[in-house]
Amino acid sequence: MSLENAPDEVKLAVDLIMLLEQHAIPPQTVLRALDIVKRDYESKQKSAEAASQETNHPSDAG
Repeated sequence: MSLENAPDEVKLAVDLIMLLEQHAIPPQTVLRALDIVKRDYESKQKSAEAASQETNHPSDAG
């Protein structure tokens, strides 16, 4: 099966799996690191959404 038409998140997941396997990183280390990455990106997503809300609905400071 080709990844050519796969969604970006699938392509990224495959790349990450290959990278982690090539470096023989223990599964528990990978899972802990992924938890940290997930929290970081959830925070970034919330910040981006908040910024978008401010751009779309600026407060009436005037």
